[in-house]
Amino acid sequence: MTYDLVVIGAGPAGITAAIYAARKRLNTLVITKDIGGQAAWSGDIENYIGYQFITGPDLVEKFEEHLRKYDIVLKENEAVQTVEKQGNKIKVKTDKAEYDSRTVIIACGKRSRELNVPGEKEFKNKGLTYCATCDGPLFSGKDVAVIGGGNSALDAALQLANIARKVYIINNTVQLVGDEIMLEKLTGNTRVAVFNDARVLEVFGDKFVSGLKIKQQGREQELTVQGVFVEIGLLPNSRIVPQAAKNVSAEIKVNFANETSIPAVFAAGDVTDVPEKQIIIAAGEGAKAALSAFRYLARNRFNQE
Repeated sequence: MTYDLVVIGAGPAGITAAIYAARKRLNTLVITKDIGGQAAWSGDIENYIGYQFITGPDLVEKFEEHLRKYDIVLKENEAVQTVEKQGNKIKVKTDKAEYDSRTVIIACGKRSRELNVPGEKEFKNKGLTYCATCDGPLFSGKDVAVIGGGNSALDAALQLANIARKVYIINNTVQLVGDEIMLEKLTGNTRVAVFNDARVLEVFGDKFVSGLKIKQQGREQELTVQGVFVEIGLLPNSRIVPQAAKNVSAEIKVNFANETSIPAVFAAGDVTDVPEKQIIIAAGEGAKAALSAFRYLARNRFNQE
């Protein structure tokens, strides 16, 4: 069969797009590896309208509950490999199947940037992780390091300060660069120590992580830690659509209507070049993309039969 719309990703952008599409009575398929995307990794959220405070997992639960109220085909634990325009149809190939659609919305967000240092691959999921919300509780009473100096690193450090014995922030710039309100929360926290102008040289251990080698202002030293949380930014999951125009950061270029350089292919959320990466912005972009896809189908229905 041929779907009216395939939405790739089920983070805030993808879920919102799917709900808007369902309300327009579009035959919609959502393909995703998981529900929630990066929002599920967030700790405390205080800037999503309607909630003065909510955790990332709780907000994602609300999103999923809303999504499942509609007649939407959902394929979970399925990874999209390629999206290719073929005539009037778009073929979406995953690791499990192939699907045909009249329109597609790329909303598959970003993935964690890696350190690319010795020991990272060896100790992944053996003390080294990219998600404090997911794995933080495993490190109760232990010493941990957070690598990074932006909002994601500060959010991870704040979460871990309530769990771990000691939290080291390893930041490669001269000062932390997160939001002022997050910096204020960290100030004076005796469990947190900040190493500015420092970089990681190596992650080491035996079966599990036991420490880090860092270099700060030309001086090397080792830190004894049982957990390492990598929070140095994200890379867009845009390789699945090689034909689409992208910027220097590999983000998919979109216009005000969320149109990509490929007719009938739209994009929304953090995978795009929209400058601000926020949950509420991703959700709004998802709504716009779905409405644009609906208008495209309405204009081109005769040619797609």
